[in-house]
Formats: sequence, C-alpha cells, structure tokens
Amino acid sequence: MIRAYSAKELIQRKFKLLPFTGDWLGLVGSPELSGSWLIWGGSTSGKTSFALQLCKYLSTFGSVAYNSLEEGVSESLRLALIRTSMDEAKNVVILDKEPIEELITRLKKHKSQRIVIIDSLQYTGLDLLEYKSLISEFPTKLFIFISHADGREPDGKLAKRVRYDSNVKIYVDGYQATAHSRYGGGKTYTVWKEGAANCWGADNK
Repeated sequence: MIRAYSAKELIQRKFKLLPFTGDWLGLVGSPELSGSWLIWGGSTSGKTSFALQLCKYLSTFGSVAYNSLEEGVSESLRLALIRTSMDEAKNVVILDKEPIEELITRLKKHKSQRIVIIDSLQYTGLDLLEYKSLISEFPTKLFIFISHADGREPDGKLAKRVRYDSNVKIYVDGYQATAHSRYGGGKTYTVWKEGAANCWGADNK
C-alpha cells in the first residue's frame, strides 16, 4: 500500500532543490533535481541555444548527459557548442544519437549522470507509457526533453502529454524563453539579445 502523509509531514519535509540564481531563478524558481521538463519552440527560435545554455548552467550542480538524437555529432552541433562556450563545462557528455534502450543501460550504472537532456522528444520513439516508465525508473534524475513546435504548441500527442506532466514547461520564441514552473519564476529569459531585439524591438537590446 502506498504510504499516506499528513499535511504537517509534507510541510516539514526537505526536498533537494537546485539553488538557481539570477536569470535562471527568475525564469523557473528553485527546481527539484528529479522529474521532467519540456522545452519547445519553432525552427530558428533559439531553442537549441537556450537548451545548451541551460545544460551548461545545470552542469554546475551535477553531471549532465546531452543526447543529440536528432542532429547527432555534426557541424551544426559543433557550432552551437562553440556559441555557448560549452568547452568550459566540465560535467557534460554529448551522446551521439544514443537509443533510449542504451541510454537506460547507461543511467543504471554507478555514478551515472543525474541530469539528462534529450533532443528531441520526437526522435525517442517513446509512447506515453514508455515515457512514464522512464521517469519512474529513475526517480532521482532530472529529464529535460526538447520538442518541435506546431505553432505555439508542442508538436504531437506525446509532446502535449509530456507538457502537462512536466514540472517546468519552457517555450522559446524569437530568442526569448518563457516558463510555466511549479517552483516559481515567471520572468522572461533572453537567449540572445541581438536576435531578440530584431524580433521584438529595441527594448530587448
């Protein structure tokens, strides 16, 4: 039988939170190191640059695996890594189109990465039950999925369901990220000032 908690027990319980600061705190608050997030946006919206900036920041709190399922090890990814100075991040490994089955094997190993970024959700081959099984199998890890967009919405049935399930939902458009987070935040994060200024006007310079 699943354990029941009193309100007092839950209020007094301490959860492991990531001590975000600055713009990241403003965007999502202080999140838990578990569960799932979803990032989505259209092509050339700044989505990949944002995801890599987030990856670099998260690496200051724990080891990160960035699974490039869609692009793989490529020139475009190399250039994106250069733009975000990812060579400065010491706790990041880039996976070259690693299938989910192999990723699961990796994550079962001792001292495996605590944070996993998967680009993109549409290339995982997962259905909803498999997604839920992945999250529940690793309750002490944080999974961040990157998704294509259909207009302003995540693209596809699974992506929409993952959005509802995720603790943090981040939409990237015109080099700006906005979030709906269960941990607070709510301020806009600028991915690239010049690009945002071109999209939204001089106030973003």
